Amino acid sequence: MTDDLQTQVEPQEPEVDAPEPISHGPLSGKLVLRRGGVETDIEFPFITPAVVGRFDPTVGPIDIDLGALQPEGSYISRRHARFVEEGGEIVLEDLASSNGTFILREDFEKIDREAIQDGVEISFGNARFTVRYV
Repeated sequence: MTDDLQTQVEPQEPEVDAPEPISHGPLSGKLVLRRGGVETDIEFPFITPAVVGRFDPTVGPIDIDLGALQPEGSYISRRHARFVEEGGEIVLEDLASSNGTFILREDFEKIDREAIQDGVEISFGNARFTVRYV
């Protein structure tokens, strides 16, 4: 064997995955139903992650089942939206619902994904709620 046949192997950098978003654990909140512009005593508590919708045996369990609300429940998709925790905030994601997910700013604006602050007014179709952190 000769020295000129030896092959040098260059050290390779280890592959590094992108950092995962920092999770602060599940957050809890509640949806307070609004009718006629005021909050009612009807509340839907949740812990993130939580899917909002209407129960249907073909879809499976729903964390926040709004199907019993009348007349608002008929405008809510079976899997309408989802609350998740991200960076210590509650984030609301629309799940390709038929009637949309909205947040009240100067007027209701349709959203796909939005961080939700305590006390903000949202709607799923025509069902209006105030989000309260618990």
